[in-house]
Amino acid sequence: MKKFRDRYMAGEAEFEEIFDLTDTWNLSGDPCTLREYLGLTSDEEDVWISESDESLKALLDKKKKTKIFFTDLDGTLLNDKKEIGPETQRAIDDLFEQGHILALTTGRALESARKIASRLGVYRSGCYLICYNGAQIYDIGSKKSIFFRSLPADFMRLCFDNASGFGINIQAYSDTEVLTEHDNDDLHKYSEIQHLPTKVVPDITRALPGGTPKMLVLNIGYPDRVAQFRGILAPAVILAPAVKGRADLFLSQPDYLEIVPVNINKGASVSFLCDYIGIPLTNSVAAGDAENDLSMICAAHVGACMCNGDPNVQNKADYITRNDNNHDGAAEIIHKFIL
Repeated sequence: MKKFRDRYMAGEAEFEEIFDLTDTWNLSGDPCTLREYLGLTSDEEDVWISESDESLKALLDKKKKTKIFFTDLDGTLLNDKKEIGPETQRAIDDLFEQGHILALTTGRALESARKIASRLGVYRSGCYLICYNGAQIYDIGSKKSIFFRSLPADFMRLCFDNASGFGINIQAYSDTEVLTEHDNDDLHKYSEIQHLPTKVVPDITRALPGGTPKMLVLNIGYPDRVAQFRGILAPAVILAPAVKGRADLFLSQPDYLEIVPVNINKGASVSFLCDYIGIPLTNSVAAGDAENDLSMICAAHVGACMCNGDPNVQNKADYITRNDNNHDGAAEIIHKFIL
């Protein structure tokens, strides 16, 4: 049964019903709080208590109109030079001016996403950073992580040993650095692209005893080798009793194999963040181009794929852009579905 808030946001209940429900709750002896009974978020409860009924109604009505734009960075919001086009920049500025919300949704590390957000001028309240393909969600407004998951050390060891035996680069992440056990060209290329410091350590499990939000296998320019290693690693992840069910694998681009905690993906982040903020899922729009964007495109109310994106992702999208990421395709999505 839908709670009051869900029905009100869907236009299925009048605001005045909240008073009858409050009376019902007072007499019911229900162990849940009134906020839980009505389905309100914590910020809505704070406004109701500290201000007035009218203030709560105004906040709910504002959220009814607020949309949230989940967008991948590389290949979607950014062009191939890792820059934002002028039309896309103006569209993002207009999005904020009209009170909508932006969620930069990426496989990148938090520190890398922060740098991009600052460069785009969106490091501000109303912007969220979904990093490591959903393993961490950071609220710029409150300056804190609101969600975090990690892969355990014993699982890191399994993956690093498999990669070492195959002869391919694998890396993990601390809060500020990329860590690996073997220095290699791919590590340095990745560092240049992501603008992140790197560290070569003798034992990844000792360097990161608490685990890592994701691992990345990469062989830049050699997607066939990445695909071959995926075929080797996937059975080990699925079948090994000690690690069974701990991780999911997918590509963020042809030569990048992402390894993240099980059930962590961009699509799960769409549902989590909409619920956390209190915005109806029907007000969500997502944009992406690659395999790791597919869950997000399917989870959002409107899922858009770039016209130069993965054909398999295009097949599942609600909308395919006319313009690619080098010609402000993201701006096209914002104007069509947000503004």
